[in-house]
Amino acid sequence: MVSPRGFDAPAMLAAIEDLKRERGLSWAGVASEMWEMAEVLHAEAEGPQHPIAVGTITGLRTGDVSCQHALVMLRWLERPPEDFIAEPAPGTAGFALPEPGPELMIRWDLRATYDALNTIREARGATWAQAARRLHCTPNELTGLRTAKFGTRMRLAMRISQALRRPARDFVIASRR
Repeated sequence: MVSPRGFDAPAMLAAIEDLKRERGLSWAGVASEMWEMAEVLHAEAEGPQHPIAVGTITGLRTGDVSCQHALVMLRWLERPPEDFIAEPAPGTAGFALPEPGPELMIRWDLRATYDALNTIREARGATWAQAARRLHCTPNELTGLRTAKFGTRMRLAMRISQALRRPARDFVIASRR
C-alpha cells in the first residue's frame, strides 16, 4: 500500500520561508516573484488574471495544496516535488521540472496522469475502487483526472506518481494556460 503521507507541504513551506528570508522578501514579495516567473504569458493573457495568493502559499502549514499551485511554488524554489518526500520511490528522485521561461508556466498534465494510472490499473485487473483504496482517495478523484480542468491535490498527484514509480516530471508540461 502507498503511504498516505508522501508529499510534505509543510516542508515545502519551510523551504519557501528559508528562501524568502535569504532574499529579504515579504510574503507579498514572494507571491509577486512567483507570478513574475511567467510575466510574458500573463501580459499576453486575455481576461482577468489571478496571481497566486499569499494565503495559498502560507496555507501549506495546514497540509495540502492543488498540484497546479504547488508547481508555481516549486518552480520558484527550483526544486522537484520529490525533494519533499521523505523516501521517494526508487527511480523517481533527481529529475528537475521543466524550465519554460517567462512565456509559459508549468502545469500538471492530469490527463497523462489518468492515462498512465488507467493503463497500470487495467494491466493488473484492478477496479477503480481498488486503486482508490491503495492511493487513499475516492474512485471519483481518480476517474475525475480524465476530465479535470484545473487540478487535484498535490498529495494525491504525488501518491499516483510514486505508485507508478515515475518522477513528477513525467506528468508536468510547459503550457500557455
